Amino acid sequence: MTSFKDHFSGHSAEYTRYRPYYPRALFAWLEAQVGRRARAWDCATGNGQAAQGLAEFFAEVVATDASSEQIAAAVPQPRIRYAVAPAERSGFAARSVDLITVGQALHWFDLDAFYGEVRRILKPDGVLAVWCYGLMHVDGAVNAVVRRLYADVVGPYWPPERRHVEQGYQTLPFPFREIAVPPFTMQTEWDLNRLLGYLGTWSAVQQCRRQSGDDPLARVAEELTAAWGDPAMPRTMTWPLHLRAGRVDA
Repeated sequence: MTSFKDHFSGHSAEYTRYRPYYPRALFAWLEAQVGRRARAWDCATGNGQAAQGLAEFFAEVVATDASSEQIAAAVPQPRIRYAVAPAERSGFAARSVDLITVGQALHWFDLDAFYGEVRRILKPDGVLAVWCYGLMHVDGAVNAVVRRLYADVVGPYWPPERRHVEQGYQTLPFPFREIAVPPFTMQTEWDLNRLLGYLGTWSAVQQCRRQSGDDPLARVAEELTAAWGDPAMPRTMTWPLHLRAGRVDA
């Protein structure tokens, strides 16, 4: 029985298939801040999305998640060691990690406990980097339909922690010596079916299905199809990343 707020284990395979990937430039920038390529810890890795990007730049990436289902669905990679572990109890030795990353998950943590773990295991001059992304932008009338789905159709089903994502993590405590960060954006080309697959991974969509027995995507399908046009035609999806990074004071 899990003791964390688990909104994703029930659709781990879909999460792996449909979530967008972070830009390579993000991981290159993080490696440059650390100046070492030994070990990175991707905490709350989910499907290993960020861990895969880190593996290009670090000799060892340890990717953990409290959900065994998410770890089972993660993509294998020779430099990545996956493990089931909560964010607050990593299992690392003291001062053994060069970089700690948390993508789209910090708002679920016991922050006091997690930050204590960060201070314990991060090497001197190591870096903690956390980021999130909110609602994407799609061109044309599709954008309005997606926003109506987000706010009106499944709005009541978002967990309260979602507000931290909408605020770009700026209202969460971050008791570290912050580093100025450049802007980063995720961008991809999807057809209509791929977009629908992604929308189906939203925790609010899953919660609406469980609680109401209704499929919220069906309620906007006709409008979304009309706005899209040819379902096979790709459209550009853009998500700005909200990144905070810092070091532990000596």
